[in-house]
Amino acid sequence: MADLFPHSEPEIIPGRKLTASVTGLYLAARRDFVTEAVDSLDLGFDGIAGDFHTGITRRSGGREPWYPRRTEIRNERQLSIVAADELAIVAERMGIAEVRPEWIGANLLLEGIPMLSKLPAGTLLFFKGGVAVKIDAQNGPCRLAGRAVAERAGMPDVEAGALLFPKAAKRLRGLVAWVEKPGRISVGEEISVRVPEQWIYRP
Repeated sequence: MADLFPHSEPEIIPGRKLTASVTGLYLAARRDFVTEAVDSLDLGFDGIAGDFHTGITRRSGGREPWYPRRTEIRNERQLSIVAADELAIVAERMGIAEVRPEWIGANLLLEGIPMLSKLPAGTLLFFKGGVAVKIDAQNGPCRLAGRAVAERAGMPDVEAGALLFPKAAKRLRGLVAWVEKPGRISVGEEISVRVPEQWIYRP
């Protein structure tokens, strides 16, 4: 009988549970991605109420070169999630005092998850108040966010800072996610994190 599985099976890493907490919430209520601190956020199936990135769908851009620009696609980038320890590393690499979540359009600042930006796609965040959010992918750093950082940090060469940010923030820029179960989340809220089973697909 022919071997139905000629390739070696990948190593499978079991799923696990972690705990975290919300230390900051931010809303982009203006016509710009830069956010401002708030005490709570109301989330619907279309994302954060009143936020710059709200919507069931969005227009494609440079992150999706396989589509013509401004093609309407599903909005898997409803929320931007970051961690303070990773932003501190980015700031050190850029030679500035800090990178604030607001400057790069973050909506959630979380604490308690090691290597937040490396959580795999499909990870679920269950907030104590009932909201559930699903991670889609890492949030790739771009020059637009880099310019916002350089300007607000007072870097003498804003253009150089804008170019430096994508390199300094690679795999440290946090995550993008979408709302699986709507509701309200608040600063200080506890989160149960469910990391899915993982494997490397090498056919």
